[in-house]
Amino acid sequence: MTSQSRTGGHSTSARSGAIDVSKYLDVRVYVKLLGGRQISGILRGWDPLVNLVLDEAVEQLRDPEDPYRTTGKERTLGLVVIRGTSLVSVYPVEGAEEIANPFSTASS
Repeated sequence: MTSQSRTGGHSTSARSGAIDVSKYLDVRVYVKLLGGRQISGILRGWDPLVNLVLDEAVEQLRDPEDPYRTTGKERTLGLVVIRGTSLVSVYPVEGAEEIANPFSTASS
């Protein structure tokens, strides 16, 4: 499958979207969405509106009491399409590291 067929038949050099996801093609990425949801999966394609296609997608579930904290539980989604209007960030899983929130007011 060529790069053009994975990206809706458009040349990747002709894209002028807000973010450049071409470097993440066929790479496992984290996608953060409006509302706090986080999904990881292998980026298989996108379109000019930065709607993403993820394969082998998994959602990291949030704590119902504290939506800023993950529970460590996951939900398998499989192949998904994510609307570009709901994207907050896209970054590779490899090299990503979770750190403590320095602005948290919760007492230890």
